[in-house]
Formats: sequence, structure tokens, C-alpha cells
Amino acid sequence: MLSPRLLSPLLVLSVAVALAAAPSPAALRATSDYVPPELAQMMKPASSELRELVERFTTDRNELERFYSVKTSALHLRRMREFYQAWQQRLGQMAYDSLGAEGRIDHTLLRTHLVYELRLLDREEARTREIAPVLPFAEEIAQLQESRRLMQPVDPKVAAATLEQIRKELEKARAGLEAGLKADKADATKPEASTDAAKAMAETKPALITVTRIAAYRAANRLTELRKSLDDWSKFYSGYDPLFNWWTRAPAKALNDGLDGYGKFLREKIVGVEAGMDEPIIGDPVGRDGLKAELEHEMIAYTPEQLIDIANREFAWCDTEWKRAAKEMGYGDDWKAALEKVKHDYVEPGRQPDLVRDLALEAIKFVTDRNLVTVPPLAADLWQQKMMSPAAQKVNPFFLGGDDIIIAYPTDTMEQDEKLQSLRANNVHFARATVFHELVPGHHLQWYSLARSNQHRQLFMTPFWVEGWALWWEFQMWDLKFPRSPEDRIGMLFWRTHRCARIIFSLNFHLGKWTPQQCIDFLVDRVGHERASATGEVRRSFNGDYSPLYQVGYMMGALQLRELHQELVTPGKMTDRQFHDGIMQGGSMPIEMVRAHLEQTKLPRDFVPSWRFAE
Repeated sequence: MLSPRLLSPLLVLSVAVALAAAPSPAALRATSDYVPPELAQMMKPASSELRELVERFTTDRNELERFYSVKTSALHLRRMREFYQAWQQRLGQMAYDSLGAEGRIDHTLLRTHLVYELRLLDREEARTREIAPVLPFAEEIAQLQESRRLMQPVDPKVAAATLEQIRKELEKARAGLEAGLKADKADATKPEASTDAAKAMAETKPALITVTRIAAYRAANRLTELRKSLDDWSKFYSGYDPLFNWWTRAPAKALNDGLDGYGKFLREKIVGVEAGMDEPIIGDPVGRDGLKAELEHEMIAYTPEQLIDIANREFAWCDTEWKRAAKEMGYGDDWKAALEKVKHDYVEPGRQPDLVRDLALEAIKFVTDRNLVTVPPLAADLWQQKMMSPAAQKVNPFFLGGDDIIIAYPTDTMEQDEKLQSLRANNVHFARATVFHELVPGHHLQWYSLARSNQHRQLFMTPFWVEGWALWWEFQMWDLKFPRSPEDRIGMLFWRTHRCARIIFSLNFHLGKWTPQQCIDFLVDRVGHERASATGEVRRSFNGDYSPLYQVGYMMGALQLRELHQELVTPGKMTDRQFHDGIMQGGSMPIEMVRAHLEQTKLPRDFVPSWRFAE
């Protein structure tokens, strides 16, 4: 086994002395440096005539979502649909020709967003219908909470009868599912009963209910939400209405026990979640139509298959660079052997925060020395380090960034194999490519800018802007010779290859072509992931709250920015700094709208995305 880069006691002592002698930039800088030097430059009118309009939409939408809080109930879906359709109508009636470039961008963004929200409601309605046989009582629970929100008086006696009725419906649904499971396992060779006997048996048995694993997973999650709504409804009256507890205490307890048991049954018997084990990766594929809606929302004029082809083309570039780096390291074409050596170059447990600090300061100096982007003193100094828990590392096996950087590294409670995999997955060379992605000029600089420029466009937040920006900087740093050695290049290539792989596995999953296990195996075999980190990546992609195109957004967003850089910076229309500052000042939005912002294009009212940025 290759030896890791362990810090000797003398070196550890030297690091401690250096830390004491060299405080962070935040400790050295004068507080007055955090105030903009020329306040007059900030005295500008709003860049978009529609800024307040977008802010009003966002605030009103959030109020409706807060009030109609039982997600996917009939009332929630109806109210939100009416809201979006009314906004569509009013937006269509607005005078458009008098709007400037920024106003037209916001008009186009909001128009596209409304279409997308309505499509999401269609998707939710279809999914709700699919699980209705499993949760036939869902609407009754929703109506209890919604009646309270509408301040309608409660009749405790009627409420108790409703709770009992819901419990009976729950038991009937569970019996139907249990019968369906038994039917699947029934002996096919068992002699058939006579017609009369079969009819008599059918009348005494519950109706069979069959459900897919994915639908059961969706139903179990919905059941958790319904349980919370029921608790909230009950707590409002409990102790305040003297007859409420008298009537409802017993039926409420019976129903709550039934809901808890039903949720456990769905997860363990159908989904396959075993007590004490990690949650299996289920996911919920959106299908081709779902991907089409997502791509139109992101203003991407490519099909899923075309995006996979682009990813494979970028993969081929990575393969060539892998072999070049491996040869320089003395491994010929064996890139996996070179990668294995790189993975063993990690710092001693407990020293990763020191490495992260040094890498962050190195990257900030690199981009500022070259005048690539404005890094305000607050953005450069005021970020913090936080450590990731072992449980979180099963979902996010690497760094996370934004306001701060969250460091993934082994803890003393991990199993031995988990510790070693975490050390290897967060080695020095992977970290050197990750830290600037998460901090400056990556996500931390983004978050700084989002809070200060065109904040209303956070409604249009997209991974193509968020993750595309951070990966674009990996492209830039590579081209500007930031990696100092073939080992550093392998660290950067690992992530670049990983972003190609994300497109391929996520789109194939949502198209229904690949299982989660195939996605994991692909990351291990094709990218060189540790199996634990590959599992975490796939779990994060499919079991979390990420959009279906989130993993596509990294590479495709970066490719869009690369093409835009070639259109504007390469011919001398802008400097690097003007280009990057302009992206940050424009706010979060699909990159085709970033293009319109930088070029101050006056979009036509019927604008349809058509940019073929990867030709």
C-alpha cells in the first residue's frame, strides 16, 4: 500500500507556530475596507422595470404556499393553478415593446417560470392519482387541516367520526396491499376452486392492491406529510376546546398508531427499507415528457439524447488527458493506477481544515493577481469552515460550499473502511480542485453576489448558473495552468470526468433506462469513484430534493459559459473581469438569459430558446 502524506509531529508543531504567527486575512484587514470605496457608483435606478413585479409574484406565491400548506391536496393544487393562470393572463396583457433589455429578460423569465409551475402541478396531480389507492384517505386528512386554516368551526363529535372513518379506510388499504403481496407469492400450481367457491372467497377478501416500489416510496413520504398535518390540526384544538379531547382522544390515538404502522409497512415490506440500514436508493424518474419540461424551463435547446452525446464527447477529451497525466507519472495508459496513487496522497486526520485554508487563499490570490474577477474583501475574508457529520457524508461524500465550506473527512465514530474511503475520496489533489469550486471564485462568491445584485432573480435559480459557474472556473483554472503537476491534473480530471458521468447516469435514470445500481457501478468503473462515494452521489441525486436536471447543470452550464466567453472575451469585446463581474451582477437565471444580459439584447416577446452552444 502506498503511504499517505502524514504530517510528522515536528511538521504539526511547525504548522501550529505558523498559524499563531499568521492570522487569517479577516483578522488583519481594517473593518473600513468592507465598505465600498465609491458609494456614488451604487446610486443607480433598478436595472429592470419588472423587478418589483417579480418580487411581488414571489412574495404572494410564498404566502399562498404557506397558507395552503397540505401539498398536493385538491385545494392546494386548485388554488396554485388559479394563481399561476391569473399571472399568465395579466403578464400577457402588459405592454412589452416599451421594456428595456433587462425588463424583457425578466418578462421572459417569469413567462417561462409560470409555464413550468403549471407543468409541475400536472405532474403532481398525475402522481397523486397513481398513489390514490394506497392513500384513499389523504384528502380527508387534508380537509381537516384546510378547514381549520379557513377558520371554519369544528364539531368535535363529527371530527371523531371522521378520524374513525379514516382509520377504517387505512386498514382497508393496508389489507388490500397485504393481499396483493400474498397473491404475488401464491403457489401457481394450487388447484383452482369452483366458480361458486371462488366467488364466495372473493367476497370475504379485501380487494387486491398492487403498487410499484417507486409509488410506495412516494406514498410513504406523503404519509409523513399527512401525519404532520394531522398533528398540527389536533394541537390547535387540544386543551382549548373542552369537548375536542373528550371526543377525539381515543380515535386520534388509534389513527396515529395506524398511520405510523402503515408507514412502517410501506417502507419495510414494499420499498425495502430495513431497520437500522441505510435508506435504499429509489428515486422517482420523470420520464421523457418530464425531461422535456425541465429542459424548456432551463432554456436548453437539446434533447436528452443529444446531451448524452455531448457528455460522451467531453468524456473523450478527459480520457485523452487522463492517459497523458498517467504517462507523465510513469503509469503508461493505466489511468486507474495513477488515480490510485493520487488517492493515497491525503493529510493526517484532523489537518484537513489547514489544507482547506491554504488552498482557499491560494485560489483567491490566483484569480485576483490575474484580474479575472472582482473579489470584494468581505467575500475573500468572511467564510467559515464546518465539519460534515458521518451521516451527512453518506449523502454528500465530498465538500459542500456556499456561505461557508463544509468539509467531509473521517471522524472517530466511522467504521475503519469508511474512514479509509473518506480519506482517499478527499485527498490533497481532489481537494485542490474542490476548494475553489466551493469558495472563491466559486459558490461563496456567487452567494455573496446573490445577496447584493438583482436579488429578485433568485426566483429563477438554476443549477446551470449555480453549478455551471463553479465548473466553468475549473475549466478556466485548467487553461491558466493552475494545476502544478500531473497529480494535480488528475485531481481536476476526476471532477471533470465526474460531471460528464453525471449527465449520462442521471438522464438514463430519468429516461427509465438505468437503475440506481447501474448508476453506482458506472461511477466506480468509468470515473474511479470509491464505492461509498459513488453510492452517496447517486443517493443525493435521486433521494433528495434535487431537480431532474441538477446533475446535468454542471457540465452544460459550464459549456454555455465557455461558448459565451468565446463570443465576448476572445474577440476583445469584454475583459475577463468584465465578463465574470457581469455574470455575477446579473443574478441567477438560465445561461441563455445571462447571454442576453451581457449583450443587452432586446428579446422579442415570443422568444424561444435556440442557442446551440455545444456545436
